[in-house]
Amino acid sequence: MASLVAYDDSESEAETESMGSINAVSQMKDTSDVVKPPGQDFACEAPGMMEGAALPTKHRSCEDPAGHCLPLVRLWRSDPGSCPSQRLQWPRTEPDVTFPTDKPPRPSLWTSHTPAGHVPLAAARFSQVKLSWGTYNSPEPSFCAQTKSETPGKNGNSLQRKRCEDCIVPYTPKRLRQSQALSTETGKSKDVEAQGPSAGRAPAPLCVAPRVSEFIQPYLDSQYKETTIPRKVLFHLRSHRGPVNSIQWCPVFAKSHMLLSVSMDKTFKVWNAVDSGRCLQTYSLHSEAVRAARWSPCGRRILSGGFDFTLHLTDLETGTPLFSGQSDFRITTLKFHPKDHSLFVCGGFHPEVKAWDIRTGKVVRSYKATIQQTLDILFLQEGSEFLSSTDASSRDSADRTIIAWDFRSSAKISNQIFHERYTCPSLALHPREPVFLAQTNGNYLALFSAVWPYRMSRRRRYEGHKVEGYSVGCECSPDGDLLVTGSADGRVLLYSFRTASRARTLPGHAQACVGTAFHPVLPSVLATCSWEGDIKIWH
Repeated sequence: MASLVAYDDSESEAETESMGSINAVSQMKDTSDVVKPPGQDFACEAPGMMEGAALPTKHRSCEDPAGHCLPLVRLWRSDPGSCPSQRLQWPRTEPDVTFPTDKPPRPSLWTSHTPAGHVPLAAARFSQVKLSWGTYNSPEPSFCAQTKSETPGKNGNSLQRKRCEDCIVPYTPKRLRQSQALSTETGKSKDVEAQGPSAGRAPAPLCVAPRVSEFIQPYLDSQYKETTIPRKVLFHLRSHRGPVNSIQWCPVFAKSHMLLSVSMDKTFKVWNAVDSGRCLQTYSLHSEAVRAARWSPCGRRILSGGFDFTLHLTDLETGTPLFSGQSDFRITTLKFHPKDHSLFVCGGFHPEVKAWDIRTGKVVRSYKATIQQTLDILFLQEGSEFLSSTDASSRDSADRTIIAWDFRSSAKISNQIFHERYTCPSLALHPREPVFLAQTNGNYLALFSAVWPYRMSRRRRYEGHKVEGYSVGCECSPDGDLLVTGSADGRVLLYSFRTASRARTLPGHAQACVGTAFHPVLPSVLATCSWEGDIKIWH
């Protein structure tokens, strides 16, 4: 029995020849006006019928209302007496039979609505999915369930069930097939990207060698010597798939070969950045970008916060999360209390800065100001005070740009610290003198007193780099003689702390250098990170 399908697709004539057999197989069952009685096989349905009997010639799908014939597709003829499973095979020479026509006609599949999530065989072929007629066992299409519910009676259900077994699909024009195939590919790539780093999974234990690095061992028993200016690149680490926001060496000297990096690719990593430059472990605890993470003072845990409003404290030795908290804002900065290590302070896209207690998992204090975002936090006076850098600035003065807080009472000590019209994306404390540095969007480093009233030095200003809206970090060397800062043009600049003169400029990265960190033990090792997603270890 031959089926004729009307369509209008003038895009490609060559496609008719190649896809004709597939469309014919798919359409053989839907243009028939015959209904098979339940419980009977096609072969046993008409045992006494004569060969060459007339077949039904009325096909509504190939004529328009005016009775004119539409353009037809050349289809091969299949044996109408064969079972449905054999219609996907080559036809065999068997006598033609005729089916009774006294049964009510079934509804045509061509008039039913195609579901939105349906992908035809042509789209599957366009997506480079290999189909095998002999071994293809696909789940039941969604449109089969739809037509089943619409067709009443036992006969209709039987035919619809056989239609689903054969995976009959309606014809779709070429333009629609291509658009559906492209949308399917885009949806698959988005799903893969969303499943990339599986957020919330339990991280594996950190593979850390029990022995101390042979490069660090000679420096552990001696006092820190003078910092030497690095000149060459020791390692170039490129495992992150997004911008690296910050880096930090492990604060425990015996484990200071480990480097922590925080990235916008929803992960933070721990590296062996002294011996091998190898990534020791990747942690995918967050579902959004990780903006801040810090080593605990004991060196066995990492506290992380991200744009998914969550906070996680991870034990590196066991790989288990010790604390998980839900914040009501996106986290951009966090710091451990220097004395009580069970407390930490975090801030982000919110007017408040909050202090958490890990032991109870609750917020113990809140520090509220008329701001929109907290950029950085810095503890002073051994934890009794801390500074918060905000994005608030006015036309006349930049009050509230840097705010000093009393940690215990949550009271403001001063908000008239920085009086210039620039925000400060990062703060750094000098290791030996009671002063701190503020990175400003005016393309210079400002020096302040760390004791009330926190006056800014008018004599020393470290200039020559560019900030340009990036969260460019700065840091002092362990002996306090050198300052290092990144730059929006990718350079790494080192200044003399005493004279404010430029000591050296390193051609660091192709994009903005946003993080720098001196090694706490090795006097000539420096780590830098960039918005491009790479990390460089200098020596």
